[in-house]
Amino acid sequence: MNSSLQILTMAAVIGYLLGSIPFGLLLVKLFLGQDVRRSGSGNIGATNVARTSPKLGLLTLLLDAVKGLAAVWIASQLGEGDPTSPSSLMPMCVAALAAVLGHSLPVWLRFKGGKSVATALGSLVLIAPEAVLTMVVLFIVIVWLTRFVSLGSIMSALMFPILAWRLDHREFPALWLLIAVSALVALRHRANLQRLFAGNESRFSLGKKPSGESK
Repeated sequence: MNSSLQILTMAAVIGYLLGSIPFGLLLVKLFLGQDVRRSGSGNIGATNVARTSPKLGLLTLLLDAVKGLAAVWIASQLGEGDPTSPSSLMPMCVAALAAVLGHSLPVWLRFKGGKSVATALGSLVLIAPEAVLTMVVLFIVIVWLTRFVSLGSIMSALMFPILAWRLDHREFPALWLLIAVSALVALRHRANLQRLFAGNESRFSLGKKPSGESK
């Protein structure tokens, strides 16, 4: 196995293991003695946690983002140790995709995880910062106008590769991995998309327990 393949493999393993840490489940269990999967939509992500505890929801959001960021930063150190170096870009993108996979399909929870919005956001900060900033603004605007967290997540995810290409000048083959990250996040929301088209998707409001949400 050559050194480049070893680095990519290490990036993938580290990314998946970090991404698979179920912070939402752990925090609710630790502080409230409850299983967050038995409330609301049953999702382990920040939005469902926030229905039980807004403070724990915010902490889950931050920790899910941080684990994605940590995975990508560690991957950047496997090469030249410079996140801005072109040689670090591919390991970073591999780690980002692996972290999202880990959050979505954690082996510890029988591959039943969250929708990976926060983890994807954190993992992409070092890779395409301008695109991430624009994506966050887009997400906030959509959710503010519609109160559909899922719609904001889907639209932001689909727009990200275009933003990364135009604003951060990311090109292929790294862009393929970023497209894969975005596609995975969007696919994790397919049930929400069906409810949006059917007109019965729940709008976000603290204190209520909807049938589906993001993250």
